[in-house]
Order: sequence, then C-alpha cells, then structure tokens
Amino acid sequence: MSRESDTFVLLPLSINSELSVSVKPSPHNPPGLVAEIATLNTLHHTLLTSEATAQAENIPPPPVPVNPKRSAAIAKLRTSGNDAYKKKQYPDACRIYSLGIDMALARPAWEPSGLVKDELYLLYANRSQAYMATGNWPEGLADAEASIDCKKVGNPKAHWRKGKCLKEMGRLEEARDALELGLEYGGEDSDLKSLYKEVQEALEKRR
Repeated sequence: MSRESDTFVLLPLSINSELSVSVKPSPHNPPGLVAEIATLNTLHHTLLTSEATAQAENIPPPPVPVNPKRSAAIAKLRTSGNDAYKKKQYPDACRIYSLGIDMALARPAWEPSGLVKDELYLLYANRSQAYMATGNWPEGLADAEASIDCKKVGNPKAHWRKGKCLKEMGRLEEARDALELGLEYGGEDSDLKSLYKEVQEALEKRR
C-alpha cells in the first residue's frame, strides 16, 4: 500500500518597491498561481487607493453602530434601581443595578468603549450606595473602585463612597489617601472635603 507524503515547495515570491508581489517562472509553481497573484495585487492597490482618496478628501470613518434598544434598556434599569433605592428596597436596587451592569458589559466589542464606561461608572456608583445602605462596606468599596476605574475625573460621588467605605471598615490611612485622590480628581467637592476632615480627625485621635 502506497502512502503519499506532503511536500513543502518554496515559491520564488518577491515584493517590489510598489508593494506588488511577483513570482519567478518555475516548473514547480502551482497551476493558476500567476493569476491569483495578479488578483491579490489588484485588490491590494485598490484598497490603498481608496484609503488615500478618503484621507485626501477628509472623509470621516463610517459610524459605529450602537443598538438604541440596549441603551434604552440600560437607562431604564438604572432608573428602576434608583426608584427601588428611594423606597429603601436596597436588595432589589442592587439586583436591578446588577442587571444593568451585565447588560452594559455584554455590549458587542465593536461598540465604543467610552459608551460602556459611561454606563458602568453610574451603575457601579449607584450599586455601591445601595450596598452601603445595608452596611455592606466591602461590596460598596468594590463597586466604588469599579466606578472610579471607569471614570476618575468628574466622579466625586464614587471617590466619596470609596473613602466612606474604607473609613467604616477602620482603614483610615487608606481612606485618607483615597479622599486625597478624590479631591485631586474631583476638585473642591464639599462632601469629599467634609469626609476628608472627619478622617483626619479620626487619625489624630488614634495617635
């Protein structure tokens, strides 16, 4: 019984200064290779020409599609979570915020990452507050940090919540550092400044 073995053939390909591929004549070249290379070169130069034309005419890139139904659903979940929180239904609020977070994280990869972060920083910050309302400081801390990771500047509530959770957990030095960072990113926020003063006083009493 005969058995055929695979054979590696090194094709005599080369690329010129115009980035076109050429092949030297050889009896070992597969049939149709020249035609396939010609098609490849044509496609390559067409793409280069199209890109150059778009840049020359200052044509903007195609818009990134965003599913409006998903955006509306996430916004509705956040509103529903806020309503539950106002009614002091804190476990329900956490559950609803979690659904919104899961939906935001499940956005397709081609949608703008900035959109996802804008949704997540609010949802994480709100769920952090709901956890804090039940005295669940570790979970509140984790969500506050997640919110800050999504948006450091212009997110003073998340910085305040991180500092508050650390303070309530007795981690005063970390709370002070977190609040200092929050003041650096959040500007002259009155709540941040007030909590920072409380932490400083607690540290002085501890000495």
